[in-house]
Amino acid sequence: MNKQEIKKAMDFQEHLKEELKNPEFKKLFDEAGEQFEIAYRLNHLRLERRMSQAELARKSGMTQGNIARLISGNQNFTIQTLSRVAKALGAKLKVSIT
Repeated sequence: MNKQEIKKAMDFQEHLKEELKNPEFKKLFDEAGEQFEIAYRLNHLRLERRMSQAELARKSGMTQGNIARLISGNQNFTIQTLSRVAKALGAKLKVSIT
């Protein structure tokens, strides 16, 4: 992962911050909030570890396309899938219902 890719990811956060000021966008975002939050956290860990999508896919036994959909929040995922990705990132999946 190079500096330009990391900068793009950080630029996305600024873009998201601006988009969330739009009430329509915020409503839709909030409806899918948990899924987007998980996707964001996975992508953040991936960037911290300077791991490409292809490398994460290889380590988790998935395709790069599936990783891309997962970290974009555009795919539903199972606990098993999340656990595999977390393990590949050197993290532990923790699920909580409160």
